[in-house]
Amino acid sequence: MITILVADDQAVVRAGIAAVLDAERDMTVVGQAADGQAAVELTLQSRPDVVLMDVRMPGLDGLRATARITAEVPGTRVVVLTTFGLDDYVFGALRAGAAGFLLKDAEPERVIDAVRVVAAGDAMLDPGITRRLIDRFAQEPPPYNGSTGVLTPRETEVLKQVATGLSNAEIGAVLGISPATVKDHIAVILGKLGVRNRLQATIAAYETGLVRPAARRGEQPILTEEEPASSPS
Repeated sequence: MITILVADDQAVVRAGIAAVLDAERDMTVVGQAADGQAAVELTLQSRPDVVLMDVRMPGLDGLRATARITAEVPGTRVVVLTTFGLDDYVFGALRAGAAGFLLKDAEPERVIDAVRVVAAGDAMLDPGITRRLIDRFAQEPPPYNGSTGVLTPRETEVLKQVATGLSNAEIGAVLGISPATVKDHIAVILGKLGVRNRLQATIAAYETGLVRPAARRGEQPILTEEEPASSPS
């Protein structure tokens, strides 16, 4: 059973989201909060698997509440759910440790899927937001520093593929290794980069210039330093 806390300053919205999630057989809402401070306190008390967090709330806002929860209750995953899709909110939420970011106009099924995905230890971004993240880096590409520093060549290859949005199975097929080996590499990459999930790792790949966005929509991101996929794992 996935336990969930819903944090939103609008009572009707909060109750609606809770009702949708409670209707699922594998989910139960263990608490509701009207502001960020209450969300932190209830999370510390009930230790839910997932928190659905609004951004703009009175007092402690959703971004600061997310940062506190991910720092103080690392076992709880946060999905930011808001009407605001501004880039600053997206980057703030992800850097605060959020495992997902969805807009409130998302279909209920997508919210339900997001809860299941992050509860399982993965991460999820609204597709439209993913496109905007890539576009932002396309407009202001950082200079490539030529090195990933702490990563081995194989880990660098894996990170490049993660940043293109491939699943573990797809990365394994590209690099000629098993999905389990890919998963192990990703765990090491997250630790070395000091990030919490593959979304933050993707941002790091773009920020350092390891991966460069394509110039036009619909193109694949540009992977710098072509390396053979058959190198030893």
